[in-house]
Amino acid sequence: MPRTEEELLAAIVRGDERALADLYDRFGRVAYGLALRVLRDPALAQDAVQDAFLSAWRTAASFDARRGSTQTWLLTLVHRRAVDVVRREARRHTEPLDDPPLASLESTEEVASVREQRRAVQSALVQLPPDQREALELSYYGGLTQSELAERLGIPLGTVKSRVFAGLAKLRDLLEAD
Repeated sequence: MPRTEEELLAAIVRGDERALADLYDRFGRVAYGLALRVLRDPALAQDAVQDAFLSAWRTAASFDARRGSTQTWLLTLVHRRAVDVVRREARRHTEPLDDPPLASLESTEEVASVREQRRAVQSALVQLPPDQREALELSYYGGLTQSELAERLGIPLGTVKSRVFAGLAKLRDLLEAD
């Protein structure tokens, strides 16, 4: 007889591995789809889903049905894991392994061009309204997700999304005008 989501979570809290498998059977496909949309890499998406279900196994006792459905809770875990993987992969690809050999150093013109682009972005950022600038800086320089921004700033997630979207649009216009 199929168990409800609440019954599955209660069984997981008691250490019932079969309940975790049933939960995976119920939500694994949608969880993988979400992870794949975020990561765009099947192997990384599988890893994120596995990590999320492992986290569900460990934290099932903290699930609160008043805050949302089991599916929403699981997909939040999957999304967080996928974002963590994106950040980890970005760091891995941007951190140099060793000092670059002298022959591969960028030319003076390339370095000057990058500096000029940075100055242009900084100049455009200061022209943004303070709320948009803060959202963009915390997001891009601070590495915060939009959910983390909402929590940190004490504003609704929709407001964060609006500020980031509007700020990026204005930034693009300012940079194109420059």
